[in-house]
Amino acid sequence: MSTVPAIPNSRVVVLFLVMLVATAGNTAMQSALPAIASELDMPDVWVSLAFSWSALLWVITAPKWARLSDRRGRKQLMSIGIIGFVASMGMCGLVLWLGLAGVIGPVVTFILFALLRSLYGGFGSAAPPAVQAYVAARTERAERTKALSMLASSFGVGTVIGPATAHYFLFPPFGLAGPLIVFAAFGMGVLIALHVQLPNDTPRFEARGDIAEYPSSASINAPDAEDVKGEALGTPSHITEVRLPWRDGRLAPWLIAGLVGGHAQAIMLGVVGFLVRDRLGLHDRPWEAVQASGSVMLIGAMATLLAQWGLIPMLSLAARSSVLLGAILALVGTVLTGISQDFYSISTGFAIASLGFGLFRPGFTAGASLAVRRYEQGDVAGKIASINGAAYIFAPAVGVALFNYWEPATFILISASLLFLIIWGRRALVMPGI
Repeated sequence: MSTVPAIPNSRVVVLFLVMLVATAGNTAMQSALPAIASELDMPDVWVSLAFSWSALLWVITAPKWARLSDRRGRKQLMSIGIIGFVASMGMCGLVLWLGLAGVIGPVVTFILFALLRSLYGGFGSAAPPAVQAYVAARTERAERTKALSMLASSFGVGTVIGPATAHYFLFPPFGLAGPLIVFAAFGMGVLIALHVQLPNDTPRFEARGDIAEYPSSASINAPDAEDVKGEALGTPSHITEVRLPWRDGRLAPWLIAGLVGGHAQAIMLGVVGFLVRDRLGLHDRPWEAVQASGSVMLIGAMATLLAQWGLIPMLSLAARSSVLLGAILALVGTVLTGISQDFYSISTGFAIASLGFGLFRPGFTAGASLAVRRYEQGDVAGKIASINGAAYIFAPAVGVALFNYWEPATFILISASLLFLIIWGRRALVMPGI
């Protein structure tokens, strides 16, 4: 049996931070946006739509960046992704600050915000597939679910840090735009750490580690490009551009599951801040709304970490089990959140839903990764990132629009999506024997 050397801990930390900083920054921004909308007297749906163009660009560009990482190296693509995040957060923060100060009007503010947010959609999408492909190519199949769950937990940690710290960054002169400026600065720190700690892995460098010998005896697995001794990953003789069709029988069920569950999660995350603001009567107290929504998101994030750091390793959940159990818990949490009217019941419902989504996401990611061979990981990572981005094109705006029209409609839609995933997934989600 071939073996793949473990990734050094120093590099794992950097990879974790690459994923964490964007999540923390985005969730900090999400916790502040309902208050910003109130301050600018902008319709809630407009706030949600400001993310749509960025999400669309993410869907389009993520697979392209992933394929490019196979030729140019993962590190270079991670750098591009972080630079896109820093530029987007920093400039969006400055625009919101000018809008809140009355220098530019509300409409212009959100138009500029949406345009600058597209920097994250177009360039930030380079980092996640590069990180995922880096890890997947350096872990054995038996360890990949655990490794990718660890990677996915960076999102959980980020969703803790973002809402928990957002209200501390509401300092003058930036006020409600402060969290965006601060996390842009944090992103610069991560970029420096990446260049210091991670070796260059472009094709002209043999820096991807020693590759274990492929066994001479017969095996059910054909040799992957990264399982041949003496061949550096990405050396010119092995640079091929893999393009799997979206309808690939091994992948399609996992991608559908990711799309359905991802949309359900995106709607929940998009509406929870407005739910807290409205049901707690904080529409005219924006700073209190930031604290309350941040607290609810923090509780949900801790539940996500419990799933990814506790339940998945403790129960040794396989990819399929993680998806299905996660969908069941998310369904229960969605119903409870939808009928809640006070802070504690909202927090409880959202925590259960977050626990479920915390199981679902690494299960979907690991399932798609395990469905293909090692040399196909770059393309699959791009498809996963694209699916994750697709959920944020229209889902949050649709969720908020439904919430403003008839509040139960939002939670009925989420519940129906999760119920479909449970019933359909029991039959469709299978692991191929490769």
